[in-house]
Amino acid sequence: MSDTVTPWILSEGLAGLQAQALGLAEAAGLRPEMRVLRPRAPWSSIPARFWPMPRRVAAAALTPPVPDLLIGCGGMAAAVLASLRDRSRRVVQVQNPRMNIGRFDLIVANQHDELTGANVIVTRTALHRVTPERLAAEAARWRDRFADLPRPLVAVLLGGNNGRYRLGEPQGAALAGQLATMMAREKVGVMVTPSRRTDPAVTAAVAAAIGPLGGRVWDFTGENPYFGMLALADLIVVTQDSVSMISEAAATAAPVLIAGLPGRSRRQGLFLRMMLDEGRVRMFDGRYAPFSATPLNDTPEAAAIMRRRLGF
Repeated sequence: MSDTVTPWILSEGLAGLQAQALGLAEAAGLRPEMRVLRPRAPWSSIPARFWPMPRRVAAAALTPPVPDLLIGCGGMAAAVLASLRDRSRRVVQVQNPRMNIGRFDLIVANQHDELTGANVIVTRTALHRVTPERLAAEAARWRDRFADLPRPLVAVLLGGNNGRYRLGEPQGAALAGQLATMMAREKVGVMVTPSRRTDPAVTAAVAAAIGPLGGRVWDFTGENPYFGMLALADLIVVTQDSVSMISEAAATAAPVLIAGLPGRSRRQGLFLRMMLDEGRVRMFDGRYAPFSATPLNDTPEAAAIMRRRLGF
Protein backbone atom coordinates (compact mmCIF):
# COMPACT_ATOMS: atom_id res chain seq x y z
CA MET A 1 0.00 0.00 0.00
CA SER A 2 1.39 3.37 -1.01
CA ASP A 3 2.05 5.81 1.83
CA THR A 4 1.38 8.73 -0.53
CA VAL A 5 -2.22 7.82 -1.39
CA THR A 6 -4.93 9.60 0.54
CA PRO A 7 -7.54 7.02 1.58
CA TRP A 8 -11.23 7.66 1.07
CA ILE A 9 -13.99 7.46 3.62
CA LEU A 10 -17.30 6.43 2.07
CA SER A 11 -20.64 6.96 3.80
CA GLU A 12 -24.11 8.23 3.08
CA GLY A 13 -23.19 11.52 4.74
CA LEU A 14 -24.70 11.03 8.18
CA ALA A 15 -22.54 12.77 10.77
CA GLY A 16 -22.53 9.79 13.13
CA LEU A 17 -21.29 7.41 10.43
CA GLN A 18 -18.63 9.82 9.23
CA ALA A 19 -17.37 10.41 12.77
CA GLN A 20 -16.84 6.70 13.37
CA ALA A 21 -14.86 6.13 10.17
CA LEU A 22 -12.93 9.36 10.60
CA GLY A 23 -12.08 8.45 14.19
CA LEU A 24 -10.59 5.15 13.02
CA ALA A 25 -8.63 6.82 10.22
CA GLU A 26 -7.27 9.61 12.42
CA ALA A 27 -6.24 7.15 15.13
CA ALA A 28 -4.30 5.27 12.45
CA GLY A 29 -2.45 8.44 11.46
CA LEU A 30 -4.30 8.80 8.16
CA ARG A 31 -5.64 12.00 6.57
CA PRO A 32 -8.58 10.75 4.51
CA GLU A 33 -10.81 12.38 1.96
CA MET A 34 -14.56 12.23 2.61
CA ARG A 35 -16.78 10.89 -0.19
CA VAL A 36 -20.56 11.02 0.26
CA LEU A 37 -22.78 8.45 -1.46
CA ARG A 38 -25.95 10.03 -2.86
CA PRO A 39 -27.75 7.48 -5.05
CA ARG A 40 -30.57 8.66 -7.27
CA ALA A 41 -34.02 7.14 -7.49
CA PRO A 42 -34.97 4.34 -7.54
CA TRP A 43 -31.78 3.15 -5.80
CA SER A 44 -32.11 5.70 -3.00
CA SER A 45 -35.16 3.80 -1.72
CA ILE A 46 -33.69 0.30 -2.11
CA PRO A 47 -31.33 -1.20 0.51
CA ALA A 48 -27.82 -1.06 -0.91
CA ARG A 49 -27.18 -4.77 -0.43
CA PHE A 50 -29.77 -5.38 -3.17
CA TRP A 51 -28.16 -3.04 -5.71
CA PRO A 52 -27.09 -5.13 -8.75
CA MET A 53 -24.21 -2.80 -9.65
CA PRO A 54 -23.16 -0.74 -6.59
CA ARG A 55 -20.20 0.86 -8.39
CA ARG A 56 -22.46 2.25 -11.08
CA VAL A 57 -25.07 3.49 -8.58
CA ALA A 58 -22.34 5.26 -6.58
CA ALA A 59 -20.37 6.48 -9.62
CA ALA A 60 -20.83 10.19 -8.81
CA ALA A 61 -18.82 9.77 -5.60
CA LEU A 62 -16.15 7.55 -7.14
CA THR A 63 -14.38 9.88 -9.54
CA PRO A 64 -10.98 8.28 -10.24
CA PRO A 65 -8.34 7.61 -9.31
CA VAL A 66 -9.79 5.39 -6.58
CA PRO A 67 -7.15 4.95 -3.83
CA ASP A 68 -5.84 1.61 -2.61
CA LEU A 69 -7.41 2.01 0.85
CA LEU A 70 -11.12 2.64 1.40
CA ILE A 71 -12.91 2.90 4.74
CA GLY A 72 -16.68 2.82 4.87
CA CYS A 73 -19.37 3.06 7.52
CA GLY A 74 -23.00 2.01 7.19
CA GLY A 75 -24.86 -0.37 4.89
CA MET A 76 -24.63 1.76 1.76
CA ALA A 77 -20.86 2.06 2.09
CA ALA A 78 -20.56 -1.68 2.71
CA ALA A 79 -22.16 -2.54 -0.63
CA VAL A 80 -19.93 -0.12 -2.51
CA LEU A 81 -16.77 -1.20 -0.70
CA ALA A 82 -17.42 -4.86 -1.47
CA SER A 83 -17.79 -4.04 -5.17
CA LEU A 84 -14.52 -2.05 -5.21
CA ARG A 85 -12.31 -4.59 -3.50
CA ASP A 86 -9.65 -6.22 -5.65
CA ARG A 87 -6.10 -7.56 -5.31
CA SER A 88 -4.54 -4.12 -5.08
CA ARG A 89 -7.21 -2.34 -3.06
CA ARG A 90 -7.98 -2.88 0.64
CA VAL A 91 -11.43 -2.17 2.07
CA VAL A 92 -12.28 -1.68 5.74
CA GLN A 93 -15.88 -1.61 6.91
CA VAL A 94 -16.98 0.03 10.16
CA GLN A 95 -20.13 -1.59 11.63
CA ASN A 96 -21.73 -4.89 10.70
CA PRO A 97 -22.05 -4.88 6.88
CA ARG A 98 -25.00 -7.30 7.01
CA MET A 99 -23.57 -9.21 4.07
CA ASN A 100 -20.84 -11.81 3.51
CA ILE A 101 -17.96 -10.71 5.74
CA GLY A 102 -15.48 -12.41 3.41
CA ARG A 103 -15.96 -9.56 0.95
CA PHE A 104 -13.97 -7.19 3.20
CA ASP A 105 -10.34 -7.13 4.26
CA LEU A 106 -11.33 -5.95 7.73
CA ILE A 107 -14.52 -5.18 9.62
CA VAL A 108 -14.57 -3.17 12.86
CA ALA A 109 -17.74 -4.07 14.75
CA ASN A 110 -19.04 -3.47 18.24
CA GLN A 111 -19.20 -6.31 20.71
CA HIS A 112 -22.98 -5.99 20.83
CA ASP A 113 -23.18 -6.73 17.09
CA GLU A 114 -22.21 -10.32 17.98
CA LEU A 115 -20.14 -10.60 14.79
CA THR A 116 -17.07 -12.81 14.71
CA GLY A 117 -14.55 -13.86 12.07
CA ALA A 118 -10.85 -13.86 11.24
CA ASN A 119 -11.17 -10.43 9.63
CA VAL A 120 -13.36 -8.89 12.37
CA ILE A 121 -11.96 -6.46 14.96
CA VAL A 122 -14.32 -6.31 17.94
CA THR A 123 -14.61 -3.17 20.08
CA ARG A 124 -16.60 -2.56 23.23
CA THR A 125 -17.62 0.96 22.22
CA ALA A 126 -18.40 2.77 18.99
CA LEU A 127 -15.45 4.35 17.18
CA HIS A 128 -15.14 8.12 17.55
CA ARG A 129 -12.83 11.15 17.42
CA VAL A 130 -12.48 11.83 21.16
CA THR A 131 -8.80 11.83 22.15
CA PRO A 132 -6.89 13.28 25.12
CA GLU A 133 -5.26 15.77 22.75
CA ARG A 134 -8.58 16.95 21.31
CA LEU A 135 -10.11 17.25 24.77
CA ALA A 136 -7.17 19.34 26.01
CA ALA A 137 -7.41 21.66 23.02
CA GLU A 138 -11.19 22.03 23.33
CA ALA A 139 -10.95 22.70 27.05
CA ALA A 140 -8.62 25.60 26.33
CA ARG A 141 -10.94 26.96 23.61
CA TRP A 142 -14.15 26.77 25.64
CA ARG A 143 -13.09 27.38 29.23
CA ASP A 144 -13.71 31.14 29.15
CA ARG A 145 -17.03 30.72 27.32
CA PHE A 146 -18.28 28.37 30.05
CA ALA A 147 -16.85 30.48 32.89
CA ASP A 148 -20.23 31.93 33.86
CA LEU A 149 -21.73 28.49 34.52
CA PRO A 150 -21.60 27.21 38.12
CA ARG A 151 -19.31 24.32 38.97
CA PRO A 152 -19.49 21.40 39.17
CA LEU A 153 -20.62 21.43 35.54
CA VAL A 154 -22.98 18.79 34.14
CA ALA A 155 -23.00 18.27 30.36
CA VAL A 156 -26.24 16.81 29.01
CA LEU A 157 -26.23 15.10 25.60
CA LEU A 158 -29.69 14.69 24.09
CA GLY A 159 -30.47 12.13 21.39
CA GLY A 160 -33.91 11.43 19.99
CA ASN A 161 -36.43 8.87 18.77
CA ASN A 162 -34.69 6.13 16.81
CA GLY A 163 -37.28 3.43 16.27
CA ARG A 164 -36.15 1.55 19.37
CA TYR A 165 -36.23 4.15 22.14
CA ARG A 166 -38.62 7.06 22.57
CA LEU A 167 -37.53 10.58 23.44
CA GLY A 168 -40.63 12.61 22.76
CA GLU A 169 -42.27 15.47 24.61
CA PRO A 170 -43.34 13.42 27.68
CA GLN A 171 -39.86 11.95 28.17
CA GLY A 172 -38.26 15.34 27.49
CA ALA A 173 -40.47 17.03 30.07
CA ALA A 174 -39.60 14.39 32.66
CA LEU A 175 -35.86 14.77 32.03
CA ALA A 176 -36.20 18.56 32.08
CA GLY A 177 -37.82 18.34 35.50
CA GLN A 178 -35.03 16.12 36.81
CA LEU A 179 -32.36 18.52 35.57
CA ALA A 180 -34.08 21.57 37.05
CA THR A 181 -34.54 19.85 40.40
CA MET A 182 -30.89 18.79 40.42
CA MET A 183 -29.77 22.35 39.67
CA ALA A 184 -31.93 23.86 42.41
CA ARG A 185 -31.06 21.24 45.01
CA GLU A 186 -27.36 20.71 44.33
CA LYS A 187 -26.33 24.06 42.82
CA VAL A 188 -24.67 22.55 39.75
CA GLY A 189 -24.27 24.18 36.37
CA VAL A 190 -25.91 22.52 33.37
CA MET A 191 -25.03 22.82 29.69
CA VAL A 192 -27.19 20.91 27.18
CA THR A 193 -26.62 20.07 23.54
CA PRO A 194 -29.40 18.53 21.46
CA SER A 195 -28.61 16.44 18.39
CA ARG A 196 -30.15 16.72 14.94
CA ARG A 197 -32.54 13.94 15.96
CA THR A 198 -33.84 15.74 19.05
CA ASP A 199 -37.51 16.69 18.89
CA PRO A 200 -37.76 20.52 19.10
CA ALA A 201 -40.43 20.05 21.76
CA VAL A 202 -37.90 18.21 23.92
CA THR A 203 -35.31 20.95 23.45
CA ALA A 204 -37.91 23.60 24.29
CA ALA A 205 -39.00 21.78 27.45
CA VAL A 206 -35.43 21.46 28.68
CA ALA A 207 -34.65 25.10 27.89
CA ALA A 208 -37.77 26.31 29.67
CA ALA A 209 -36.93 24.26 32.77
CA ILE A 210 -33.24 25.05 33.18
CA GLY A 211 -33.01 28.51 31.62
CA PRO A 212 -34.43 30.39 34.63
CA LEU A 213 -31.88 28.58 36.81
CA GLY A 214 -28.94 29.65 34.69
CA GLY A 215 -28.69 26.54 32.54
CA ARG A 216 -27.77 26.78 28.89
CA VAL A 217 -29.01 24.93 25.79
CA TRP A 218 -27.16 25.14 22.47
CA ASP A 219 -29.52 26.43 19.78
CA PHE A 220 -27.50 25.28 16.73
CA THR A 221 -26.13 28.80 16.14
CA GLY A 222 -22.43 29.53 16.28
CA GLU A 223 -19.80 26.91 17.01
CA ASN A 224 -20.92 23.50 18.22
CA PRO A 225 -19.84 23.26 21.89
CA TYR A 226 -20.02 19.44 21.95
CA PHE A 227 -16.30 18.68 22.35
CA GLY A 228 -15.89 21.60 24.74
CA MET A 229 -18.66 20.18 26.89
CA LEU A 230 -17.03 16.75 26.93
CA ALA A 231 -13.71 18.32 27.85
CA LEU A 232 -14.92 20.55 30.69
CA ALA A 233 -17.75 18.55 32.26
CA ASP A 234 -17.44 17.23 35.79
CA LEU A 235 -20.23 14.76 35.00
CA ILE A 236 -22.00 13.82 31.77
CA VAL A 237 -25.64 12.76 31.34
CA VAL A 238 -26.47 10.98 28.07
CA THR A 239 -29.82 9.71 26.83
CA GLN A 240 -30.02 5.94 26.39
CA ASP A 241 -30.75 5.93 22.66
CA SER A 242 -27.26 6.79 21.38
CA VAL A 243 -24.42 4.25 21.50
CA SER A 244 -22.17 6.80 19.79
CA MET A 245 -22.71 9.60 22.32
CA ILE A 246 -22.34 7.20 25.25
CA SER A 247 -19.08 5.93 23.74
CA GLU A 248 -17.77 9.47 23.24
CA ALA A 249 -18.68 10.47 26.79
CA ALA A 250 -17.02 7.33 28.16
CA ALA A 251 -13.74 8.29 26.46
CA THR A 252 -13.42 11.28 28.81
CA ALA A 253 -12.40 11.18 32.47
CA ALA A 254 -15.87 12.31 33.59
CA PRO A 255 -18.37 9.94 35.20
CA VAL A 256 -21.24 9.14 32.82
CA LEU A 257 -24.89 8.76 33.82
CA ILE A 258 -27.47 7.30 31.43
CA ALA A 259 -30.94 8.86 31.23
CA GLY A 260 -33.19 5.86 30.67
CA LEU A 261 -35.88 5.91 27.99
CA PRO A 262 -38.89 3.73 27.19
CA GLY A 263 -38.28 1.20 24.46
CA ARG A 264 -36.22 -1.87 23.76
CA SER A 265 -33.27 -2.93 21.63
CA ARG A 266 -31.34 -6.17 21.99
CA ARG A 267 -28.12 -4.67 20.62
CA GLN A 268 -28.24 -1.47 22.62
CA GLY A 269 -29.36 -3.43 25.65
CA LEU A 270 -26.24 -5.61 25.40
CA PHE A 271 -24.10 -2.49 25.02
CA LEU A 272 -25.59 -0.76 28.05
CA ARG A 273 -25.29 -3.90 30.18
CA MET A 274 -21.60 -4.20 29.26
CA MET A 275 -20.97 -0.54 30.12
CA LEU A 276 -22.75 -0.95 33.45
CA ASP A 277 -20.84 -4.14 34.22
CA GLU A 278 -17.56 -2.38 33.36
CA GLY A 279 -18.51 0.28 35.91
CA ARG A 280 -18.00 2.99 33.30
CA VAL A 281 -21.60 4.25 33.41
CA ARG A 282 -24.45 4.33 35.91
CA MET A 283 -28.11 5.19 35.52
CA PHE A 284 -29.27 8.76 36.10
CA ASP A 285 -31.85 9.16 38.88
CA GLY A 286 -32.10 12.95 38.86
CA ARG A 287 -29.19 13.53 41.23
CA TYR A 288 -25.66 14.81 40.85
CA ALA A 289 -23.91 11.53 41.69
CA PRO A 290 -20.25 11.54 40.59
CA PHE A 291 -18.07 8.45 40.88
CA SER A 292 -14.48 7.55 40.06
CA ALA A 293 -14.11 7.00 36.30
CA THR A 294 -11.36 5.96 33.92
CA PRO A 295 -11.59 6.75 30.18
CA LEU A 296 -12.72 3.79 28.08
CA ASN A 297 -11.72 4.10 24.44
CA ASP A 298 -11.14 1.18 22.05
CA THR A 299 -10.58 3.33 18.94
CA PRO A 300 -6.75 3.55 19.22
CA GLU A 301 -6.40 -0.22 19.64
CA ALA A 302 -8.70 -0.91 16.68
CA ALA A 303 -6.61 1.48 14.56
CA ALA A 304 -3.37 -0.19 15.65
CA ILE A 305 -4.74 -3.61 14.71
CA MET A 306 -5.87 -2.26 11.33
CA ARG A 307 -2.42 -0.90 10.60
CA ARG A 308 -0.79 -4.15 11.62
CA ARG A 309 -3.15 -6.35 9.63
CA LEU A 310 -2.92 -4.22 6.48
CA GLY A 311 0.82 -3.65 6.79
CA PHE A 312 1.13 0.13 6.88
